[in-house]
Amino acid sequence: MNANASMPVESANWTPGSWQQRTALQQPLYENSEELARTTTHLAQLPPLVTSWEVLALKQALAEAQEGQRFLLQGGDCAESFADCTSPIISNRLKVLLQMSLVLVHGLKKPVLRVGRFAGQYAKPRSADTETRDGVTLPSFRGDVVNGPAFTPEARRADPQRLIQAHAHSALTMNFVRALIDGGFADLHHPEYWDLAWVEHSPLAAEYRRMVAGIGDSLRFMETLAGPIAGFTRVDFFTSHEALLLHYEEALTRQVPRHRGWFNLSTHFPWIGMRTAALDGAHVEYFRGIRNPIAVKVGPSVKPDQLLPLIEALNPQDEPGRLTLIHRMGNSQIGTALPPLLEAVKREGRRVLWVADPMHGNTESTSNGYKTRRFDNIRGELDQAFDIHAAAGTRLGGVHLELTGEDVTECMGGARDLSEADLDRAYKSMVDPRLNYEQSLELAMLIVRKSVGGQG
Repeated sequence: MNANASMPVESANWTPGSWQQRTALQQPLYENSEELARTTTHLAQLPPLVTSWEVLALKQALAEAQEGQRFLLQGGDCAESFADCTSPIISNRLKVLLQMSLVLVHGLKKPVLRVGRFAGQYAKPRSADTETRDGVTLPSFRGDVVNGPAFTPEARRADPQRLIQAHAHSALTMNFVRALIDGGFADLHHPEYWDLAWVEHSPLAAEYRRMVAGIGDSLRFMETLAGPIAGFTRVDFFTSHEALLLHYEEALTRQVPRHRGWFNLSTHFPWIGMRTAALDGAHVEYFRGIRNPIAVKVGPSVKPDQLLPLIEALNPQDEPGRLTLIHRMGNSQIGTALPPLLEAVKREGRRVLWVADPMHGNTESTSNGYKTRRFDNIRGELDQAFDIHAAAGTRLGGVHLELTGEDVTECMGGARDLSEADLDRAYKSMVDPRLNYEQSLELAMLIVRKSVGGQG
């Protein structure tokens, strides 16, 4: 460890704005710096979206996941849109995550930590700053927090006021999710309430129904012996997003009474994307000073001599629950890319939570122009991840998925064997293809079979 390892990270020449002295990738180009400054000043005065005690509770739960006592289920949209901030879409997204967690709890016989990839996932990194159509070049669409998807100069202008709109839509989403959870929407006594219309017609319906019936019988038996068990009437639920736009994150980074340091109160669990994880970059500088649990996406090009210094920078005190590494290698590359990283981190004795993202390394384009993912490749990468961790003597402690509660046709394969021709029927994503509700539940069942059968 370095000489500062015993020092609190916030004292090591860090402020919420010190990232501005570093190279900040994937940031929009705002035409009017004064307008941006006025907007971020306003944003800094608005109420936070989460609380410090929720953040610390999540960190403790992630520390338990590192020890194998919990399993992390992290999922949601690739990129939220303001237009999708509606009660049916939010509740259906919550339903599918609750259904998946029910499957995992039943099969893994351990608590599941539920983290939604929403209430702030309004920005997306892009491979190019501009897009050209028919000889016209405009800024790329970077998500609703930055600009609009329409291919016009007005829509593609980076608008600082969208930062305020993102905060408002995140708050509306969080408020509705909290109300649902507090009102008993997640009551394990009534998992049938989570049913979506598809259940009656799915090839997986019978298996899911048996599982629900078994859980109901178990609960009734326990309560016959011990009386009502209040803990089953609600669940803990946390939010996460890629902390891409650093002006937004800085404005919502706050100090709170009776706690040292700084908290990012825009979300419980921010992560650094693969494109912005440079050791000397602005995102790592920002992340090293906040007290939230944090995650980093790790791609197939990352080598041990890159990953270990990043771990040291982000978690010099080896704090439990602090750092999650989300590997997203691709089905064809995980076998060679992941083992050296596991070995290096294990050799150094660093405390991390390993999580598999089997989505982002398996994206392809079809002949009819759709960006898609094959369920077999998603499943294949996840299968390999369990096997590779078992062989390395490490633990795969969670999954990170792009999914929706809607009846979309964006990923091929799955129980209904969706084909390239099916994509045109209900392809709704503005950015990346998502698992639909049926494919998501199928994957949860596959995780249970693989985990119970292949990894303790």
